[in-house]
Amino acid sequence: MNQVRPYEPRRFQSAAAFYHHRLFYPDRLIRRVIALAGLAPGDAVLDLGTGPGLLAVPFAQAGLAVIAADPELLMLDAAAAAARSAGVTLSLWQGGSYDLTPDMGPYRLVAIGRAFHWMDRAATLQMLDRVIAPGGAIAFFHDAHPDVPENRWFKTVREISDRYSRDAAARTAERKTGAHRRYEPYLFDSAFTQLDGLSVTSRAEIGLDEIVGRAYSMSTCAPNRLGDRQAAFESDLRAALAPLATDGKFIEIAEMVALVARRPEQRK
Repeated sequence: MNQVRPYEPRRFQSAAAFYHHRLFYPDRLIRRVIALAGLAPGDAVLDLGTGPGLLAVPFAQAGLAVIAADPELLMLDAAAAAARSAGVTLSLWQGGSYDLTPDMGPYRLVAIGRAFHWMDRAATLQMLDRVIAPGGAIAFFHDAHPDVPENRWFKTVREISDRYSRDAAARTAERKTGAHRRYEPYLFDSAFTQLDGLSVTSRAEIGLDEIVGRAYSMSTCAPNRLGDRQAAFESDLRAALAPLATDGKFIEIAEMVALVARRPEQRK
C-alpha cells in the first residue's frame, strides 16, 4: 500500500515562482480547522511542505506560532515574503518529512497541504505520533474540481499536462485508483484514527494566464521538467483552452478540503 516516491528535495525548484497561481485556502476553512483541533493563540503549528506559505500565513494570522518547513529554499523565501506582506512572523525550517526527528515539537497541529503523497506516508505518520502533543492533530488539506460543465477546462489542462509529463503512465495508473491521494488507508493503520472532514466550495472567474501559471506550478510540468518542450507545452495548452473561454475568462468551481486526524483517546 505504501508506495514511496523517490525523494527529490528540489523537485519544485522551478515551480516556486508560479505557486501564487494556485488556489488559496479560504479563511473560513482555516477557522473551522482551528476550532475542531481546539487550538489557542500561541499554540505550535508545523506546516510540513509549506511551499510559499499558503497555510502557514493564515495560521499565523490566527495567532498561532507557525514553523514553515520545506526542503526547497526558494519556497521558504516565498513564504517569508508572504509573511512580511501579511504582517506576521514565521519560523522557517529547511527540511521535510524525511528530516523529522523525535526531539522536535511538541506540536499542537501539523498541517500538510497537497503534499502527503510525496512522503513516505507510513513512516511520516509514525514520526508525527512522536512529535505531536497529546490532544494534538494532523490537518491534511487539498482541493478538488467537481465534474461539472464549468470545469471542463480543468480536464483539458490535465490531458495536455499528461501528454507532456515524463511520468504520464504512472500518473494515469495512479489516477485510476485514486490511491495516491487518499489518506484513510494510512491513517487507519496509524495512531491518528479519529477523522473529521471539512470543506468549502467556491465559484470564481479565472483567466488563461492564471491557468497556464498554475500548470507550471505542478511538479510534472514545471519549467525544469519540461526543458526544451516548454514552449510547445504552453502553445498547445493555450490553443486547447481558448475555445472554452467566454470573453477570455473561465469559471472555476473548486472544493477546498481539510481532513483532521486525531488520536482515538480524544473521542467524545
